[in-house]
Amino acid sequence: MENDDVDMLGADNNEAVCNELDDMKKRLKEMEDEAAALREMQAKVEKEMGSAQDPATAAASQTNREEVDARSIFVGNVDYSCTPEEVQQHFQSCGTVNRVTIRTDKFGQPKGYAYVEFVEVEAVQEALLLNESELHGRQLKVTAKRTNVPGMKQYRPRRSNPYMGSRGRTPYAAPFAYAPYGFGKVPRFRMAMRYSPYY
Repeated sequence: MENDDVDMLGADNNEAVCNELDDMKKRLKEMEDEAAALREMQAKVEKEMGSAQDPATAAASQTNREEVDARSIFVGNVDYSCTPEEVQQHFQSCGTVNRVTIRTDKFGQPKGYAYVEFVEVEAVQEALLLNESELHGRQLKVTAKRTNVPGMKQYRPRRSNPYMGSRGRTPYAAPFAYAPYGFGKVPRFRMAMRYSPYY
């Protein structure tokens, strides 16, 4: 009788272990399928990124950017309260305005300049005539937009400090007359006093 109970317990135990193993195998298979799908997605994204870095694509986007910049102007000294619609109305007489971009800092505050993109290239020459025209009581500085070349910064030569004279970058040394002990005096050295509380 007791042997039968032990056999049944052993059979139940084996069955539970087998079910648990089957569950683990299923979960492992699901995880492997998920990992394969992730690898496939990553390969697809890398392929798209690689095609974006393709030299032919980069050259095409550069020529497209140059073409857009040829139809755009830079507007400086724009009032901070000015809206894109007001800038668009100001330059509407030059030609059809495609887009107005007022640059802002990371807090969303206007930086005081804008870019205006026209539909026609000829409108840029008309817009340049509006240089020093007034908008919101400020004189606008209107110039043709230059094309930024990625990775190239404009070189600005370092100006010499006008207060340093023609000596260049040598540090300023005080003349001998301002020695800490006065002119011609020799410092006297004496023993440092020792602290004695019961003197």
